[in-house]
Amino acid sequence: MDWPTAITRLGGDHQVAAVAWNDLETRYAEPHRRYHDLRHATAVARDSGDLAVAFGLGSRERAVVAIAAWTHDVVYDARPGDDERASAAWTRAELANAGVPEDGIARAERLVLATIDHAAPADDLLATALLDADLAVLGATPEVYEEYASGVRAEYSIYSDEDWRAGRVAVLEKLLARPRLYRSDIARARWESKARENLATELTHWSDADPHHR
Repeated sequence: MDWPTAITRLGGDHQVAAVAWNDLETRYAEPHRRYHDLRHATAVARDSGDLAVAFGLGSRERAVVAIAAWTHDVVYDARPGDDERASAAWTRAELANAGVPEDGIARAERLVLATIDHAAPADDLLATALLDADLAVLGATPEVYEEYASGVRAEYSIYSDEDWRAGRVAVLEKLLARPRLYRSDIARARWESKARENLATELTHWSDADPHHR
């Protein structure tokens, strides 16, 4: 679902939404972004929309998911936690400015905040649609996955190769240790197997690059 449709379905003003969209596009086009750009937000909006339909969510629920998908990385300075909280604040301010009722604002805000630690109640289908879609790239083709991994590395270029390797290995090992990467059976069937292959391949790469690895 596109941005103006989502805003208007929640009772917001179409023209005000257009102004907010211009700011959103500008932010996603910031030069330091190499992965968390508008292409990523578009993919998350698409995939979360597909999942929301598959889950049988209603029109307003799908609109909330769409808004969170578009805005979950609208503020991005490679500062985990702070970025999501700032993105949630941007979402609240722009939805309020557009005249969206408080219940819709609060729900979208909570969804964006859920991306901090990718946690939400198991029965929260809106969060499941968003969070599974946000990780869809893990189950992409090896070429797309490699582009994603390189992009994230570039966004964290302030870290040395050694520090990045250590941190990335920890992230990859944590992900692979999960009993399941995706919350929904639909997403799991679609992406889980390929995601584990991609994560394992990247982990091997960084382990081989470790000068202390034997």
